[in-house]
Amino acid sequence: MTIYDLKPRFQALLRPFTTWLFRRAVTANMVTVAAMLASVAYGAWMLLAASTLPYLLLPLFMFARMALNAVDGMLAREHGQQSKLGAVLNEVGDLIADAALLVPFATLAGVSPQLVYAVVYLSALTEFVGVMGQVTGAGRRYDGPSGKSDRAFLFGLLGLLIGFGVPVLPYLNPVLILLLVLLALTCWNRARRAAAGAA
Repeated sequence: MTIYDLKPRFQALLRPFTTWLFRRAVTANMVTVAAMLASVAYGAWMLLAASTLPYLLLPLFMFARMALNAVDGMLAREHGQQSKLGAVLNEVGDLIADAALLVPFATLAGVSPQLVYAVVYLSALTEFVGVMGQVTGAGRRYDGPSGKSDRAFLFGLLGLLIGFGVPVLPYLNPVLILLLVLLALTCWNRARRAAAGAA
């Protein structure tokens, strides 16, 4: 069970908005690129801001980003906008956005940059392994326990606590180590099920 399993309900809530965008000639690729650029800009704000405000607002941004990710998928599938370019933009855009939003945590006092970079690396690897399911006929793999939505929830929560001044930084390294274990397990689960193929 991961947060991703709630996606159908989330999509149902977003469907009217998706239809509104479609009627105004907004395409899936536009939404994908907008989400990626917004994430890069937000990550830059986290790095450059003199206050913890961007961390405080991070849960809201993570939620908005997840919403845009759902919207671009619905535009593509439900409104005939699927394309090879869109598939590439979707996967690459997510990797860029993830890195942009996670790397700023490496600059926080007492946080091990190596652990943050390792999380960024394994996060990218989980998505790569997930895509391999399409190669073997098993379909895009979203197996947990640490999918994209789960990571967004975790870092959004950490950002919220940091923004409110809760002293969580001394505990951040152990949290990152635990996340690395969960990411490794996620890679294993996705690789195992991708290797099983369509069966």
